Amino acid sequence: MIPRYTGKEMGAIWTDRRRYEAWLAVELAVTDALAEAGVVPADDARELRARAGFDIARIEEIEQTTQHDVIAFTTAVAERVGPAARWLHFGLTSSDVLDTALALQMREACDLILRDIDALLEAVRARAEEHRDTPMIGRTHGVHAEPMTFGVKLALWYAELQRGRARIERARATVSVGKISGAVGMFAHLDPSIEAAVCRTLGLEPAPVSSQVIQRDRHAELLTAIALVAATLEKCAVEIRGLQKTEIGEVEEPFARGQKGSSAMPHKRNPIGCEQITGLARLLRANAMAAIENVALWHERDISHSSVERVIIPDSFIALDHMLRRFTRIVSGMVVYPDRMLENLQRSRGIVFSGTVLLELARRGVSREQAYEWVQRNAMRSFHEKRDFRELLLDDPDVMGVLGREVIDEAFDLRAQLRHASTIFDRVFAPATAAV
Repeated sequence: MIPRYTGKEMGAIWTDRRRYEAWLAVELAVTDALAEAGVVPADDARELRARAGFDIARIEEIEQTTQHDVIAFTTAVAERVGPAARWLHFGLTSSDVLDTALALQMREACDLILRDIDALLEAVRARAEEHRDTPMIGRTHGVHAEPMTFGVKLALWYAELQRGRARIERARATVSVGKISGAVGMFAHLDPSIEAAVCRTLGLEPAPVSSQVIQRDRHAELLTAIALVAATLEKCAVEIRGLQKTEIGEVEEPFARGQKGSSAMPHKRNPIGCEQITGLARLLRANAMAAIENVALWHERDISHSSVERVIIPDSFIALDHMLRRFTRIVSGMVVYPDRMLENLQRSRGIVFSGTVLLELARRGVSREQAYEWVQRNAMRSFHEKRDFRELLLDDPDVMGVLGREVIDEAFDLRAQLRHASTIFDRVFAPATAAV
């Protein structure tokens, strides 16, 4: 079995060496299964496993002549083994090796992505707990809506990242399949029991049916799951970018000592990390679309998908790994300005409590249409005349003919607006919370 990847760098999974290690793991698992079935002499199988190895330079040299990577690989390995190498690649087609080995690499890469997501979830949760009760204005259409807390905004990120993690887990299972079924999937040269034994050794599930290749809807599901995680990161990054605007100034991504924001303007503190995440998310969406295009192949197989996958699969994993790590650092070091949040909330002179006043009027028998007219009339005066909304309501005879000063005061109680923040937290962060 291919040695488990223990490094910290995603790129190592996608090196030529790691790819050839995976190929060799598949080849040797097949030979061992054939020896167990009595097809390959046990001594030859032991010798093959003991002597098998490869030199990348030699593989590349042979490929210059063969123009076929798998043949170049098996030839280079055979040169090291000797006569027992006649059993190498016995009964296989190239895609038996390529697709099964790719499953091993993708599974390892998924494990690293899952660890990255877990680290980000921990960082988001810590900042959410820190700001559970930090009031800020919620915005819809970019315009002040109603009060909320910054912690609840972060809790929403957390819940969406949980769903993204679940998608990666499901996609990991979807791609963790192997096939040793031959040129058109009919097991013409090897019994299905060999495939079952090989997959058992490698920790994969046998594809229930395949053509010459494992079907690419599996890979498309994985690349789509990756793109969705990237889209969530983009969503969070765009939010930070928006809140970092000078006119808003509620949040900043970390700005290191000695960092420079502009060659021309020394004052600049730009959200470059979040902008990078936004750009890379676009790339991963394009890669997911390319993976979907790979689903349709001619008959039992062509190679139109192959060149695409050599780019989009490693690149998507490497890019998402980088995005997750970078955004974890951004969240952990994110600078939050609670005073500015409160200042901005109060900037609209109380009109953000208009919905509560509307409901209080309706509760006391005023038609919704009439109540809406009274409240909107005062809200528009507050906006245009730059006057306090609460004071305008207290001076409005229609409103005060129904509501008393005490009711008006209660309608403007910020604590009442935010009273369910803890309930939301319990729902998001409860141990049994499922990513649904």
